[in-house]
Amino acid sequence: MALPSISVIIPTYGREDPLKDSIEDVLQQDYPGDVEIIVVDQTAHHTPAVEQYLTQQAAAETIQWWRVQWASLPGARNYGVRRATGEIVLFIDDDVQLPPGYLVAHGKNYDRADIGAVAGRVFDRMKLADAKPGLEIEDLPPQASDPGIAWYHLDLVHTVKPQPIISARGCNMSYRREVFTTYGVWFDERFRGSAVREESDFCLRLRRTGYQIWYDPAAHLVHLGEETGGCHDISTRSLSYQVTFYHNHFLMAQKNLTLGQQLRLYAKLFDCHVLGHPPCYKSGSPIKVLSRGVFYTIGFFDAIKSRLMTLWNDGQTQTQTDEILQP
Repeated sequence: MALPSISVIIPTYGREDPLKDSIEDVLQQDYPGDVEIIVVDQTAHHTPAVEQYLTQQAAAETIQWWRVQWASLPGARNYGVRRATGEIVLFIDDDVQLPPGYLVAHGKNYDRADIGAVAGRVFDRMKLADAKPGLEIEDLPPQASDPGIAWYHLDLVHTVKPQPIISARGCNMSYRREVFTTYGVWFDERFRGSAVREESDFCLRLRRTGYQIWYDPAAHLVHLGEETGGCHDISTRSLSYQVTFYHNHFLMAQKNLTLGQQLRLYAKLFDCHVLGHPPCYKSGSPIKVLSRGVFYTIGFFDAIKSRLMTLWNDGQTQTQTDEILQP
């Protein structure tokens, strides 16, 4: 069976050695089809060693190294897709470790015409540390298919059985390129900050094409979850992050969910992230609950603002800029 050509897209921001190691892991893959590596670099200044490495790889044409002057994870993904030539576009983070056979594990699934996306398993260093030893999940519960509450039941860390799912994780996901070019489904660049839920929004819209999202645990990687750098432009401890975290959840809901589904998500988001109940396990301090409640409220109205602005501005800022620059 001939495997499809793959474009591996790596958005990066503020990462040094983990980025270099991630690229090396892709270069060492033994894949029988065509592979191209596209690095969308949002870092203003690298260390001399990493700058030299990227320069040498680009000169040798082992990678495409595109440097941009902005920081947006959805924007970087769209930017990479517009430069991709592979039948499949595969997104990984800039702090991952890939096992041998990783690309094959993604590519082989596309022999099925009904599959438009493949979600891989993620050995998440932080989440595995908090889990019960030896935890394995065969079939995901029905709640994992309910867009209102799926995000609290969709466990792609411990699930060991291939199955259709509702969404992928952004650090390990692939799509047919025609989802973008033919069906016009692109990442929404209004998802800000760490861009949490931008892949959920994308997958919910992809499902309207009739394509299925397939989870294959064989397509696994290790997500290091480095505390510094990454594909976003603000600290997780900042006030801006707190507002955009809720903004992005509400924006996803308002765009894609029925009123009933929205209310279930809002209630769960409040119970978990504001009140701190499981599985979030946040501090129950009245001051912290109150502050999180303020961010929750601001995020809700900020998402409404984003939706209203769509009447005259679709928010695809980086995409529009890039298209203007094209010859």
